[in-house]
Amino acid sequence: MPSHTFGSIKGEIRIITINSKSLEGNMLGDPSSRQVAIYLPQNWKESGKEYPLFVDLVGYTGSGFAHTNWKPFAESIPQRVERLVEEGKMGEIIVALPDCFTTLGGNQYINSLAVGNWADFLIKEMIPSIEEEFPIKKGKENRGVFGKSSGGYGAIVHGMLYSDYWGVLACHSGDMGFESLFMGDFPKSVTHLEKHGGIQGFLDHVKSSKKMSHDDFHVLMMVAMGAFYDPDPNGPMGIRLPVDLRTCVVDQVRWSEWLKNDPVIMIDRLDVQENLKSLKGIYIDCGFKDQYNLHFGARQLSDKLKALGIEHVHEEFDDNHSSVDYRMDVSFPLMYKWLTK
Repeated sequence: MPSHTFGSIKGEIRIITINSKSLEGNMLGDPSSRQVAIYLPQNWKESGKEYPLFVDLVGYTGSGFAHTNWKPFAESIPQRVERLVEEGKMGEIIVALPDCFTTLGGNQYINSLAVGNWADFLIKEMIPSIEEEFPIKKGKENRGVFGKSSGGYGAIVHGMLYSDYWGVLACHSGDMGFESLFMGDFPKSVTHLEKHGGIQGFLDHVKSSKKMSHDDFHVLMMVAMGAFYDPDPNGPMGIRLPVDLRTCVVDQVRWSEWLKNDPVIMIDRLDVQENLKSLKGIYIDCGFKDQYNLHFGARQLSDKLKALGIEHVHEEFDDNHSSVDYRMDVSFPLMYKWLTK
């Protein structure tokens, strides 16, 4: 059991607010002013040191703030970092935990006509703001991004598309292998949407509900994916799905737009390959009982990386998709080692 089960940390957490231009005018009507929690190690002011920066991208329905909270029989991100430092497994770091929650329940951390330009927010607005205010070692070679599930997707895609801003990444149970991830959910989603009269009716239902059902949650996640992967400028909140909402027949043109965002497909692009080769370290893991079938996507991506000669660490472990933050005990020391070598 973790030693820090009572909520204390030796460092401190500061909150900064960023008034984002990248998120202005999003079709969800979500606020463009965003807060970021910053974990700072003990005596950071007096030390005179500069620290590597880790950026935490949380999973769907999460916010970076949740990772600073007390948990029963578990650790917050700051507690985990401090324990790993105390155990001599890594050195001190600063961690940014941004609030990227949206009306659609989560974030994929890419630019979207519907949801907002979240990638631009992170790399062009958040990172400079943090570097201006706190003693961060400058440059991509001192910066890492990590996340689980949707956050894992964000981490791997940022490495693929924005390697000028990141030195290392850790992708835990990240969304990839879209065929096995999404195809089985489209029929259930279409049935649920029809019950509410379509996408707009479903969104109205969610907004007015006092309690979200299990089915509501999963369908909201599916429409959120549509808003990120293939936004419709004329659709409700910019949302469309790549299937007919009566027959559930796949629209191959629309589905191809989703696949362009699948890391397993993106890796075939030469620019993506060069970007990944420029990183100092890539870590990918997934439980081999993942209920969203993400272990298959991770295997496919790892096989392609191997074939391309792109160095990375790929691990599987005996667990499913839920409550696997303990895997950061593996990734954090690796990320620190790669950044400081």
